[in-house]
Amino acid sequence: MHLSKGELNGHTFLAKLITQYAFIHRKTIGPAAEEYIQQLGIRTGEWIESFYDNPPHWTVEQYVHVIVDLKNSIGGHFEVVSVNPDHVVVRAKRCPFGEAVHDAPHLCRMTSSVFGGIAARNFGYGKVTLRKRLAVGDPNCEIAIYFQPDDREEGDVYENIPVTPENGNPFAWEEETITMLNYELKKSDEMVINLLQELEDLKAELKRVKS
Repeated sequence: MHLSKGELNGHTFLAKLITQYAFIHRKTIGPAAEEYIQQLGIRTGEWIESFYDNPPHWTVEQYVHVIVDLKNSIGGHFEVVSVNPDHVVVRAKRCPFGEAVHDAPHLCRMTSSVFGGIAARNFGYGKVTLRKRLAVGDPNCEIAIYFQPDDREEGDVYENIPVTPENGNPFAWEEETITMLNYELKKSDEMVINLLQELEDLKAELKRVKS
C-alpha cells in the first residue's frame, strides 16, 4: 500500500534535515549564522571546483557553465539568462533545497558564497546580487555575479579568497574556527535542553491544575 502524500527520498530528507538545523542554528545565534553559512559556502565552492577541469585562466563562459551545472547536479533547476564580459545573470526555477528552503531563507547565503568564492578565486573579484529569491516567496531566483567592482547594484563582495595549497583540504578548518563553532553548538544544545525542561514544567503545571 502506498501511503506517502509526496515524494520521500534521500534528497528530500537531507534538504529538510539541513534546513531545520539551519533554522535552529539561526534562532540560537542570530545573524552570525549567516557568517557560518558564508564560510562553508566559500570552502564548498573550492571543493566543487575539483570536480571540473580547472584551466589556469577561466573564461566567463566556463565560469557560468560550472555554476549552473553544479546547482543542477544537486537538484536545482538553474539556467543562464545573460553572459557579459563583466558579469553574468542566472535564474532558478527550483532550489536544491526544494520547498524546505522556506524554513531557512538565510541558506541563500550558501549560493552567494559558492558563486562569489569561485569568481574571486578565478577572476580576483566577485560580487553576488540576489535579485530574486524563491526562499522569500519570489516566483524564481535571479542572481547577478560581477567580476569587477560595480556600483549598479548592491551585493555580497568576495575578494582576496585564499586558495588551499595543492593536495590540501579546503575543509581543514582552523583551530580558532572550530573552537568558536563548538561554543555556538554548545549554546544550541543548552537552548534545546532548556526548551525541553520548560515543556516538562508546563506538563507538570497542567497536571496540578487539573487535579
